[in-house]
Amino acid sequence: MITIYDIAKLTGFSPTTVSKVFNDYPDVSLKTRRKILEAAEQLGYLPNAHARSLTTKRSWTIGILYNESSGIGMLHPYFAGVIEGFKKVATSRGYDLMFISKDIGGKKSGYLEHCKIRGVDGVVGILPDYSDPDFTELLDSDVPMVLLDQESEIKGTVYSDNLDGSIRAVQYLYDLGHRKIGHIGGGNTFAGVKRMQGYLQAMQELRLPICEEHIIQGSYDYTIESGKIAMEQLLQAVDSPTAVFAAGDNLAIGAMQAIKDHGLSIPGDISIIGFDDIAMAGFLTPSLTTIRQNTHALGNKAADMLIYSIEGGTTISSEVIPVELVARDSCRAIE
Repeated sequence: MITIYDIAKLTGFSPTTVSKVFNDYPDVSLKTRRKILEAAEQLGYLPNAHARSLTTKRSWTIGILYNESSGIGMLHPYFAGVIEGFKKVATSRGYDLMFISKDIGGKKSGYLEHCKIRGVDGVVGILPDYSDPDFTELLDSDVPMVLLDQESEIKGTVYSDNLDGSIRAVQYLYDLGHRKIGHIGGGNTFAGVKRMQGYLQAMQELRLPICEEHIIQGSYDYTIESGKIAMEQLLQAVDSPTAVFAAGDNLAIGAMQAIKDHGLSIPGDISIIGFDDIAMAGFLTPSLTTIRQNTHALGNKAADMLIYSIEGGTTISSEVIPVELVARDSCRAIE
């Protein structure tokens, strides 16, 4: 099958330049464009997707925007679950998926430039941190877009009910008799902030003391290591908590390891509750009580909203996906 790389080899232009021509990118000279199109005709290059795009004026491709510099990639179960749910809907509607980063063939570029070069019809943003200036440039563009785990007045958004989930977690520990409840936060991310707000709101409504020593921020990328470090700090408190709510399951796993390293037991000495319900949660020792996010529903809804926007819909909406408490063995009742 003929590809853009064959055309690049024949013409002497880079694959990126060839791609720009087929996606009507404006910064290619008429002479270069003509040479590439002639080579394409000579080689018989007209893939089905391109033929369809000529008719529909769309590429039938959706970009998945993620932050490769964070080191999280697709390894975190949250991202994997969301993308799987998104893919199921998008592919059933005839769309292909493409990852969008700042690196095209070793050349650094912005997200918006990458989207234009690839000719994507729309983008779903799955980022732990949306403060990147290159992201803001894309957000302000006319590219159809839906954001996950973020609020926006100009793009559609989908996120879990982080506030309600956190309130449920604290209430559950309270019902078990705990009054000294600590929190390992998820940094200054949208989810981390909302989960912190839920923790503080529940503590206030239950008239429980909020101790600064009992609130430790983990890293924004929710790593196991940062959960372990945060728990080490909690254990050094003069009056350490009897229970800890971690803003993510990975943070909770790290916290559990720190507790065990100190010769303490879970839940005998300290109860732990997480947030996510990753696949591993039910196989830990003890199994982890947690707040379950419906990642597939998040992905499904994001795909529905984005395709609606791509196909002419103009309504900007926010969808909040419910969460649920999954009680396992990492929490116990105390008197």
